[in-house]
Amino acid sequence: MNLVRSLTICLCGLLGAVSAPAQETKGFLLPPYHAKAGVHCFDCHREEKPTQKAVSSESCMACHGDYPAMKAVTKDAKPNPHDSHEGEIACTECHRQHKPPVVKCLACHEGKYKFRVK
Repeated sequence: MNLVRSLTICLCGLLGAVSAPAQETKGFLLPPYHAKAGVHCFDCHREEKPTQKAVSSESCMACHGDYPAMKAVTKDAKPNPHDSHEGEIACTECHRQHKPPVVKCLACHEGKYKFRVK
């Protein structure tokens, strides 16, 4: 995956998450930034008819880049959420596409950080 596509998807996510509600597709919520980027269920789930199982981080990284790439994209965030003392956690720990996102850091550091997860 090239850097331009990764940054485009991230920018779509930043803009889409703020400006548009999630779209419903066949009973499931599709995040607006993924919909705008033309991403379909199979692209992430690697199944024609996805089940409820979590998407692998490798699926996320196919478009968004690996952990070093994401650390670079979020380098100005203090602290950098992709450079955690917890190591490389699964993307879906925070980025839950069909449910509201969560900030895993706040489970232990409640009130200490101000993050908006996309």
